Order: sequence, then structure tokens, then C-alpha cells
Amino acid sequence: MANQVAAMCEQLIKAVNVMMDAETSQTYRLEALKFCEDFKETSSICVPCALQLADKTQLAVVRHFGFQMLEHVIKFRWNDMQQEEKVQVKECAMQLLSNGTHPILEEESHIKDALSRIIVEMIKREWPQNWPDMLKEMEKLTSQGEAQTELVMLILLRLAEDVITFQTLPQQRRRDIQQTLTQNMDSIFTFLMAILHLNVEDYRKLKGIPGHELKARAHCRVAVTTLNTLAGYIDWVSLVHITSGNCHLLEILCLLLSEPELQLEAAECLLIAISRKGKLEDRKPFMLLFDDVAIHYILSAAQSADGLESSGTQPVEVVERRYAFLKRLCQVLCALGSQLCSLVGSDVEVEVPANLIKYMEAILAFTTHASVFLRSSTLSTWGALFRHETLSQDAVVMEMAIKFVRASMNNLVKMGFPSRNDHPSCQYSRVDFDSDEDFHSFFNSFRAQQGEVVRNACRIVPLEAFHIAAEWLRYQITSPIDVGDATPKAAEGLCSMLSPSVIQWDAMTVFMECVVAQILKNLGDQKLPIDQSMELLQAVLNYDTKDPLILSCVLTNVSALFPFVTHRPHLLTQVLHKLFKSITFEVGQETKAPRSRAVNNVRRHACSSIIKICRDYPQLILPCFDMFYNHVKKLFSSNVPLTHLEKCSLMEALVLISNQFKDFAKQKAFLDELMASVVAEWTSDEMKHVLWNPVVFLTFVGADQVVTEQSKEADVAAINRGRVGFCLCAMLGVVKRARWPADLEEAKAGDFVVGYTPTGAPIYRNPFAAQFLALLPNLLALIRTQNSLFTPENRARLSDTFSRAHDVMDLEKKVVLGLSQPLLDGYDSPVYRTNLERMQGFFTQLYDSCFQVLGNAGPSLLQDFYNIDRLAEEIAGSAFVSFDHVPDYRLRPMIHILICFLVLSCPQEYYDSLLCPLLGPLFAFMLQTLNNKWQVINQRTSINGEEEEEEVVCQESQVTQEMLEEQLVRLLTREVLDLLTVSCISKKVPEQAAIKEEIDEEDVMMDSVQTASPAQPTEELTELGKCLLRHENIYMTLLTLSFTSISWKDTTNCHRTASMVCWTLLRQVVVGNLLPEAVTWFFTSVLRALQVHGQHEACNATLCQLAMLIYENLRPRYIDLRAVMVQIPNINEKALDNYDHRLMDPKALKVGDKKRKDQFKKLIAGTVGKALCQQFRKEVHIRNLPLLFKKTKPDKDILNSDAMGLTALFSPENTTL
Repeated sequence: MANQVAAMCEQLIKAVNVMMDAETSQTYRLEALKFCEDFKETSSICVPCALQLADKTQLAVVRHFGFQMLEHVIKFRWNDMQQEEKVQVKECAMQLLSNGTHPILEEESHIKDALSRIIVEMIKREWPQNWPDMLKEMEKLTSQGEAQTELVMLILLRLAEDVITFQTLPQQRRRDIQQTLTQNMDSIFTFLMAILHLNVEDYRKLKGIPGHELKARAHCRVAVTTLNTLAGYIDWVSLVHITSGNCHLLEILCLLLSEPELQLEAAECLLIAISRKGKLEDRKPFMLLFDDVAIHYILSAAQSADGLESSGTQPVEVVERRYAFLKRLCQVLCALGSQLCSLVGSDVEVEVPANLIKYMEAILAFTTHASVFLRSSTLSTWGALFRHETLSQDAVVMEMAIKFVRASMNNLVKMGFPSRNDHPSCQYSRVDFDSDEDFHSFFNSFRAQQGEVVRNACRIVPLEAFHIAAEWLRYQITSPIDVGDATPKAAEGLCSMLSPSVIQWDAMTVFMECVVAQILKNLGDQKLPIDQSMELLQAVLNYDTKDPLILSCVLTNVSALFPFVTHRPHLLTQVLHKLFKSITFEVGQETKAPRSRAVNNVRRHACSSIIKICRDYPQLILPCFDMFYNHVKKLFSSNVPLTHLEKCSLMEALVLISNQFKDFAKQKAFLDELMASVVAEWTSDEMKHVLWNPVVFLTFVGADQVVTEQSKEADVAAINRGRVGFCLCAMLGVVKRARWPADLEEAKAGDFVVGYTPTGAPIYRNPFAAQFLALLPNLLALIRTQNSLFTPENRARLSDTFSRAHDVMDLEKKVVLGLSQPLLDGYDSPVYRTNLERMQGFFTQLYDSCFQVLGNAGPSLLQDFYNIDRLAEEIAGSAFVSFDHVPDYRLRPMIHILICFLVLSCPQEYYDSLLCPLLGPLFAFMLQTLNNKWQVINQRTSINGEEEEEEVVCQESQVTQEMLEEQLVRLLTREVLDLLTVSCISKKVPEQAAIKEEIDEEDVMMDSVQTASPAQPTEELTELGKCLLRHENIYMTLLTLSFTSISWKDTTNCHRTASMVCWTLLRQVVVGNLLPEAVTWFFTSVLRALQVHGQHEACNATLCQLAMLIYENLRPRYIDLRAVMVQIPNINEKALDNYDHRLMDPKALKVGDKKRKDQFKKLIAGTVGKALCQQFRKEVHIRNLPLLFKKTKPDKDILNSDAMGLTALFSPENTTL
């Protein structure tokens, strides 16, 4: 036997060395791995071989393999071993703990980890029933030295992780171990604290004595491991253990913050402890941490850890461990603030701490730290303090709010890019972020949070915040522009996005927007700083700059301060003049060259600002209407180059003001005049010829011509495209904005009301209706023509230059695939686009605009639109033409812009005439199309899996194209099912009791953490859904689509559809006479979805609930469902019989809802698919041991007992109670 073991060990050592040797070929490595795995699975001498390999004379990799073998034996063979064998393995393992490792500082950490796992695996199988003295044995081991103490700490930590955190045990074993741990927690905590105290004291004594460095480090290592173990328990034990002895544990942890070698782990424990929820009464002791001593320790620890920055002006390399400690300490302070906000003002009557100022100064120190990450970590705490009903009124908090607002001025400045060295935060960014893109993304999120907290601060110190903002704005106006050195435009005197002036203006603008919006909301008119605001606005209007990036910030400040103009209207004309001037902004005299993105943004910004002012303050602008209109006419007739988007924005603004005429005839006359050129152009014979014929249209826009970048043909085609684009843009602007007065009396006086519905609601008319109806035929023709462009014969007509004109644009591809956009995106460079890119942009914009116009027509024109003769046929005859050829990315806007708009705005009386004829064919087509597309994706996945071993090399572009196609199918699927949900499902949110944060505490000590079962569905059919229900074919299509879609490989769609749609639709027809085949298909569809998505917890819960609803509601009438159930792999037919008996027999004993769900879940467990990572994993089986606590049952029937009447229960003679 010994010879056999020795020979086998020799072979195993060779195999391990072959596996771990970097020079070994793949073939030999696989052979060695197979040999080792086969040996572990089949050999009868695993244990002796494992013990021999684990001997400390062996190499670390060999020892680790020996420990792995021993763990494998315990995991997979324990249930088949004799008691003597188990005892022998346990004794050997304990022997390894005693003397099987090197001294603590020499031993490899992965060896310690592997050995501790062996003991934990035995504990999971035998403790406490068969190994009652385990804790005593562990305690005894600690007396043997530091190495054994560390191993015991690792064992206790791994045990807590497996039982509480990862829950890798069957429920009963987990409950046994958890209850025993809980019962012994006093002694466990006492033991841990004693070990910690002893080793910390020894470490402190020895660390300064020469010659004792190794001994000191050994004690330090044990202390670190003990703190890590404490962290594993503090998270879930009863709060009593944490706060006992006047928070002795927290006091020790605060003291350890001053020990550089222990401070990080101590801070981690402190953070976990202070972050605990639970009953407010139990958390009250945490307020002790606001005492001077505790705050002093936290502050001094922060100052010493951050001393390397305060030591001099030169940037110093960040020490990562110290920085990690600072982060933990910052989180500790924030968690303390969270406890403060929970306790102050609650029922437990906690007073505001006397030294709140010290705590807030500590938070402020982190808020002003160079690290952007540390600054962002404090924001939630500031927000909670400023929103708190009691604390926000405290004088200290109000004083600190002003300091926070001042600190925010620096924090909003975007500095600290990891690739640069122009700010102290750059060195921290290099630790926290991999690239400038990561930093940029994080900073945008941080700035949004910062803005929100500034708004909260403005609620309690509004005027002070405004004075700070005003001071900053004045400073920026008077400061000379600093373009910086490293900018491409520096020679021209223009800024880039990274220029110091732009960064400062940008931050100040965000700050000003936050402050002004909040004071307007929270201060009454009498308290508003109107005079100061007017001075500021005047200064901004007088400020003149030729730099587009700074001008954009100036315009934002004009918009922010504009609400004050309502109190002093004399500045209105100056504001409009400033905005009109910015619409025609150019950097140089040369207007033919492409403008930079920054210049385009300024012009768009000015247009948006004008629209916003006209939308929000139309009554204020109304007296200036004639001046406004004349200026627009002058601009349109001059040689100033305006894009059609800019022209349409100005027209949109005029329409918004014209709504204030409140006179139908006057507004109609104005709209007729405004749109005269558009109507004439759009309804001309030439345009009709172009829009009704795909071939002529392609020639008109130049898509069938081979052109070079400089050719004249390209210029002519561009003008033609502009004509079509401008007409559509103008139509959209007017149809979206032209409205009747909101007040009914004003509408009646202005002749906008033409009648009343049977329910008494007024029927309005839109002054743009007549013009729109004249424009509609050619609009529908253009939609039909666009769909026809995707047919093979029309695609073939595209020239070589524009052969990819119908491809997804690069920008849209990145959005679909979730790829990051370029960081600063060339704001200072001209926007050059190729002819192909222009054509792609034109087709994309055209497609969206057509559906925007048609979609907005319903809510805008109401009955004038819905009463159009044969409207459904007209829309279907244009939007649904050549559907087979329209690509997925073009179908999406048609669904979510046009059809969704119609569904949401269509009056109920037009459901049958308009929506049913549109939705029926659309859903039928989408069902067939999507089913085919998902089949292709599934086949592609399976084929790729088979070919993987053949090393098929795919081109990167091909892989990207497949990913793009799959993602587009996924997005289209969601779009279709969103439309189905909007059309049919009316969600009713059930009232839920407020979830108090104290609930989640002691529950961990109970049975187990159960996933919350979904409640009974509360959705109902909408009125449109009920209408569709009356059309059997359409309704069956909806049912088929929803039940088919839950098996497509999209978990988001599956969860949403299964939880909201499927049963809501099916419930309406279960009372009818469904065919048995249909019922079987519905049920098997859900089981099929469980096969695909069952490994995802959220999907599993909703699908099991859906399957149970179908089975319980339909099983009594359809015996076929049982035939489906018995085909489920490994189903317990006896359990199924019992379930059916309870379901079918009205006299049967009913069980609770939760138990019934659990029973059904077990019945269908065989259908649940496994994740790929779980499919080939070997199952670990841990047997239950005899119950620790048996439930006692009464010996006799209490109800039939003679002596247990009400009189006996309350009689003094009864001693049984």
C-alpha cells in the first residue's frame, strides 16, 4: 500500500509540474490535467496520496494540489465514507492545522486558504450534531502559535461566508449552523476580541524593538486576519454584539485607525458596523461616535493618511493603501451621517449632537479633497442633511451649507484628467480611472449629483447661494479669456474644450442654472433679488465674445436669468437681440467653409433658447410679435445663410407666440401666410412627380448619381434634399406647436370650439388643419416611396457612391452596440462629412420626420385628422408598403413614433375604424418576422458552438455586423412588445405598506433569505385592449406573440412580458372554450421559456408564477395539462397527484399561498435550464443531520378534550397553563 501511494504520488507530482510549467505544450497540459482529474474521481487511495502531497516538505503547487484532493474527497465522497474513515480524515486535517504549515510569515496565502476550506467543508457536513466541540477545538488550536491562530480565523471567516453570504448549503443544514453560530455568538465575539486585543498589544510592544521585527509582523498578520474575520460577522450578527459594553468594539476599531498596518481593515469593520440597518432603538448607541474622542481619532487618522499631499506643493505619487484607507474613512463618515439622519427627529428622541460642527467639518474636508472620487462619496450625505426636516434648520447645517456651496464652485470645474498633470487631482484619477473616457463619464455623473445637492443647499440658504453665483459670474465676465497653450486654435485666439476659460465658464454656468432655478422655485416674488438679477443679466447681455464655446455658456446664463425679465420687461428686446445675433453667429468672414461643431452648437443653442422663451413666456413676448415676425422675414429674405433647421426653429417660435392671439381667424391667417411658400412647394406638380415615384425621387436627391466631393451635381442634389427637408421640418414645427387656448371660455370666444361630444367635452379645431390636409397626400406618398426604396430593384438603382446609403450610420451603430463616443469630439474642428454620410443622414432624418409629422397630427388636429375618409387604409397603404424589405432599424421609428403616438392619442370612438385595421396586420407581420429572425439567431449560436473547435476565424467586421443585427432584432422586439403593452395593458399598482429600513435586520437570523414571490398580477386590459379582444384574429395574434416572445433570448423582454402581459391577455379568454391544443401550447410555451431563461432568478420567479396561474386555472377543465406535466424530467408523480387532488377536490385541505408556490416550483424544476457555467459542474450533496430543535406536538386532541372549555381555561384550578 505504501509503495503504491509513493509511486502514485510521484506520478501526480510530475503531472502537477507539467500543468504549471509555462513551457508545456497544450496537449501535454491537457493530458496531465486529465490524469489528475481521473485520479481524484476514481482512485481509492486519494486520502493517503493527498496527505503525502500536502506535506510541508513539498513545493507549494504540489501541496496546494494535495489540499484540493482532500477537499474533493470531502465534497464528493463524504456521504459514502464509513464513520472510521471520516474520523481519520478529520484527525489528519486537524493534524495539518497543528503542524502542517510553515511559520505564518513564510507560508503562502493560497495554502492557508486551501487548508481552511478543508476544515470548513467538514464543519458544513458534521457540525454541530456530530462535532459538538468544534469551537473548543478551534480555541485550543490558537494557543499553539500565530500560524494556527490565523488558520482558525480563516476557518471562521470562510464558514460565515459559505453559510450567510453565499448560502452554499441546503436549507436545513444552513439553518442548523446559523442557529448554532447565533447561540454561541457571545463566546465567539469574546474569543475574537481577545485574540485581536492580545495580538495588537504584542504588536505595539514589539514593533519598535530591534531584532523583534518578524515577531511583530506575525502578530500584525494575525490582527489583520482577525479584523477580516470580524468584518464577516459584523455584517449580520445581532446589533447587541456590536454595541455591547458601551460600544467597546467600535471604540477599539476607532483606536486602531491610528495604526498604519491595521487601519484599512479596522475602517472596513467600522464601515460595515455603522452601515447596519435595524430597529432605530438598537442603533441609538451609534451616536456615541459623535463624541469628541471618536471624531478626533477619525480626523487625525485622515490627516495622517493624507499627509503626503499637505507636505509640499510638488505632486507626490499616491500611496494606494493609504488612499484606499481614505476612501473607507470617508465612507465611514458618510454612514455615520446616514445614521444621524435616521435617528434625529425619529421616535427614539435623539438630540442633534453638540459637536455636529466637527463632524461636518470632517465631511467638508473630504468634499474639498483633491480626489474626485472622495468628493463624490460625500454628496449623498450632504443631500440627506440638507433635505432633513430637523437638521436642515439647524444653524450649524445652514452655516456649513454656505461653505458647501462655495466648495462646489471648485468641484464643478472639470479638472483631473488622468492623462494630464495640470491639477492635484490628476494623480488620484490615475489610480481611479483607466482612461480619460472613464474619467469624463464619471465626472458627468458626479457633476449631475453635485448640481442636485447644490439645489438642496439652495433651499436652506437661497440668497447666500445666489450672491455666490452672482459673484462668480461677475468674475468670469471681467476675467480675460485664457485659451491655454496646448489648444489647436490657440494661434487664432480661440478656445478648445480644455482651455482654462472654457472649463471655468462651463462650471460657473452649471452652478448658475442650479442656483437660479431653485431660488425661483422657493422664494416668493417679494424676496427675489430682482435688482441684482437685472444687473447681472445686463452685464451678460453687454458681454461680447467671438469665442463659440464661451458664447454658448453666455447664452445658457441668459436663459437661466430670463425668468427675472417677467418682473422688469424693459430688457426683453435686448435679450431677443442677443439671441437673434447668435443665430447668425460666424467665427470668420468665410461662410462657405463647413462650420465647426462649436459654431453650429451656438446657433442651435440660440434657436432652442428662443423656442423655450416663446413656449414658457408667450404672453410676455406677444407685444413684440410684430418686431419678431419682421426680423424673421428679414432674415429669410437676406443673404445670411441659415440651415433649414434654424429657419424652422424661428417659425416654431412664431407659432408658439401666435397661440396667444386666441382668435381662430387671425391665427389661421398668420399660419396661412407663414406656411404659404411651404404649401406651394410641397403641393407643386414638380414635387408631386418626385414624391410619388421612387425612381424620380432617387434622381431628385442624387442617390443614383456617381459624384465626387467637388462635383456640381452634388450641389444641385444637396439643394433638392434641402427643399424636401425644409418642408418636412416646417410642417413638423407647426403641427407640433399650433394649438387652441387652454381655457375653455377663451377658446369659445376665439371661435375654436365647433361642438361638444355626447359626454359634454368640447370639440376644438386647429387653425392649421386645412393646410395640413392639403399637405397630407404628398406626405403619405413620400412615406410609401421611402419604403419602396428598400426593394431590390430600387436598391440596385443606387450609384456606387451611395450603394451604402441605407446602412446604419456609424454614430447610430455605436449607440446600438453601447460603444463609448469620442471624448471631446473635435468641437474646434470643421464638420466635414462625405457625400455618403450626408446621404445617410438625409434618409435617416427624412424617415423620422415623416413619422413625426404624421404621429403629431392626431393629438394636434383631433377630429379633423381622425375623420379623414379611409384614413386607416391610407396610412397602411403608405407606412406598411414593402414591409418585407424595410430593415429593422427603420421599423423601430415607425413603431415608436407613428403607431405609439396614434395609440396614445386616438379617441375611443375611432378604435374600430383606425387602430384595429392598423394593429391587426402590424402585429401579425411582426410575429412572423421576429420569429424568423430569432430562429436565425438561435441557429447561428448553435452553429458557432459546433464550429468553435474547428478554429473558424471570422473577420472582425463580420462579427460586429452579426452583433449589430442581433442587437437591432432585440431592440425591435422590445419596441413591438412595448407597443403591445401600451395598447392592451393598464397597470394598477397595488398598495404596499411602507418598507421600513428596520425590517431587513434580524431576518437574517431566521430561516432563510427567500426571493420575494411575485404577487398576483394586478394589470387589466385598456379600453383599446377590450376593443381588440372583440376581434378574435387580432387577439389570438397578440396572445401568440406574447407567449412566443418569452422564449426568445432576451431576458429583459421575457421578464416584462411574462409578468405584465401574458396572463393579463390569457385571463380574458380562459372562461371561453379554448381548444385543448391551444391550452397545451400556452403552457408548454412557458415551460420552454423556463428552459431558456430559468437560470435567471427574476425570470424564474415570473415564469413559475405564470405557469402556476395557467395550470391552476385551466387544469380542472383540461386534463391535457397533466399529460404535459408528466413529461417534465424527474417529476415526482406522487407529488403531482397530491397537488392535483388539492386543486380539483373542493373538500381537500388547502395549503398557504407560499407553500403552494413552492410545491409547484419543485414540480416543474426539471424544465429549468442551467447557465452555461453550471451545465458541466459536478453537484455537491450535503446530507441533513438530525434536527436540532424538534417541534413538539400536543399528545391529545385539544378541541375534543373535556377539560378545555372556556370555563376550564380560565378557572383557578387549572394548572396546565
